Formats: sequence, C-alpha cells, structure tokens
Amino acid sequence: MKITLDDIAMHVNGKVIGDPKISISGVSEIQNSISNTITFLGNPLYKKYLATTKAIAVLVKDAALLNGKNGIVVNNPQLAMAKTLELFFPNSKKIEKSIDRTAIISKNAVIGDNVKIDAGCVIQDGVHIGNHSIIGPNSIIGENTILGNYCNIFPNVSIYNNIILGDYVTVHSGTVIGSDGFGYVTTDNMHYKIPQTGNIIIGNNVEIGANCAIDRATIGSTIIKEMTKIDNLVHIAHNVVIGKGCLIAAGFAIAGSSFVGDFCTFGGQVGIAPHLEIGARTVVAGKSGVTKSLKGNNVYSGIPARQIKDYNKRMALINQVAKLREQLDGLIKTNLDN
Repeated sequence: MKITLDDIAMHVNGKVIGDPKISISGVSEIQNSISNTITFLGNPLYKKYLATTKAIAVLVKDAALLNGKNGIVVNNPQLAMAKTLELFFPNSKKIEKSIDRTAIISKNAVIGDNVKIDAGCVIQDGVHIGNHSIIGPNSIIGENTILGNYCNIFPNVSIYNNIILGDYVTVHSGTVIGSDGFGYVTTDNMHYKIPQTGNIIIGNNVEIGANCAIDRATIGSTIIKEMTKIDNLVHIAHNVVIGKGCLIAAGFAIAGSSFVGDFCTFGGQVGIAPHLEIGARTVVAGKSGVTKSLKGNNVYSGIPARQIKDYNKRMALINQVAKLREQLDGLIKTNLDN
C-alpha cells in the first residue's frame, strides 16, 4: 500500500510542509533514521538530530524546525507518530473463530462469536468470553470469570475465578489476576490467614503489562477503572481502587485498601502504603515512597513523598550543608596548621 505525506497529514490532522506527494515507507527514530521514512521530534533533546536525519519527512510542532525539509506540523508530534504507526500497522485483522484441539473448555463455558482460543488453554466452568476476544497459548480462565468483547489475553496469563474484565482489555504474558491478597491476623505467634473472598473488576480499555500481580479483595472488589494503563512488574494489592485514565510505570506497588483518583501518573518503583487516598491528577516521581494521603493536582517526589517544590528545597539545603561542612573542615585545618 502506497502512503504519501498528504495521506499521513490527513490522518493526523496536520499541515504539510514541502512535497505532499512523496511516498513514505514507514516510521523510524530520529536518531536512527532510515531513508524514505517519516520521523518525529517530540523531545527537544533530540533536536540535534534534525540536521543529519536520513528520514524523508519529520513530524514537528513548529514549521521553522524543518529548515527546508519535508514535514507535517501538528500540535503533538508524539501523538501524531502514534497515529502514523497505525497507518502502517493497522490493528484491523479480522478474528475468526478458532479453538485449538488441545484447549480444555468446560461444557458450561459460554464462548462468543469469532473467539480465538490457542493451544493449552484451560477455560473452566461458568466462564463467559465476549465476542472477538483472543486467549493466548497456555492461559487459564478460572470459574465464573467474565471477559468482555475484544479482549486480548496473551500467552501464559492466569485469571482466577470470579473476575470481571470489560471490553478491549489487554493482559500481557505472565500476569496473574485474582491471586489472594496478603491478609493475616497474628496472634500467639501464629499467622492466621484471612480468607480472600472478594473479586476484581477491570474496566474497559485497560491494558496490563507483563508479569503483574493483581490481588482479589478480601471482601468486596479490587477495582481498576477504564482506560488505565499499567506497565510491567506492577503489584496491586487487595481492595485497592485505581481510578480511570491512570498511567502506572514499572515496579509500582500499592498496598491494600488504598484509593487512587482519576488520571494519576506514577513513575517507576513508586510504593504506596496501605489505607491511603491519592487525589485525582496526582503525579508521583519515580522511586518515591508515599506514606500518607496526597491531595490531587500536585506533583510529589521523595521518601516520604512531598510536594516537589518542598522536596527540591530540602535537597538544595542538604547540598548547602555539605558545602558548609567542607568550608568548616577547611577552617579547622587552617587553624590547626597555624
């Protein structure tokens, strides 16, 4: 399929600068560009590669950056790049009903239209799988679990019993959904396990990365609301509620019964203590430790997590103390020498 610069501009709602009829063969990185492809400038740090890029066109926010090159001017080059990739890698492959002969499927399971179930899958009693969903090899869907339409379950995923997934949910390999919460009562030097009897509810358009663990509720539900995107190696404990539209980077862990508001963003390796409330549109920088509830619409950093302006002030003060210590050591040495 031939795709021109003009085709891309129409798809991303941008303005063509240069020759609209040039043919584009794909998308490449600006620092590792390939001839006849289109690239993008999303981060100003990569501006230095513009002069030497081999790409035939560039997605930019400011036309002046093109400096005679072909390109497309858009408000958000990174978003435009994502939409351009869709042109070259359309996610429109028609799913036809296909059940591998090695799959074990309960007679009491309900399988929707055009569902693909790969080799080694186990589908237990009472499962309901929505239309156009894919269950990858060796994945297990536990009793009475419900999957919506257009779900994509990658290989080696374990979804326990009584879990509810909405439409367009993607779960990557190695993830476990529905494992027991970490609940014990300690008495007389014995740890008594609290039965984990609740479930998990995952909203529409949620994506869960590889090797994540999401615990079922002790009583009630662990909830991940619609459009939240979760990176690899994330742990979400029992009875946690994650709001809609959140972005959660790798290594994040949140303890039981905490609540996260809508559209929050968490950097890598953030930890959140139990029974806390994180307000909507909170941003927490990577490697931070949240030990108390946070008000929304703020940026936090550090251990314990503080508003970033307070954190920066503290770090600046620590640097000043170090310099003062050096000066004091110098004065002491001078006095001793005298």
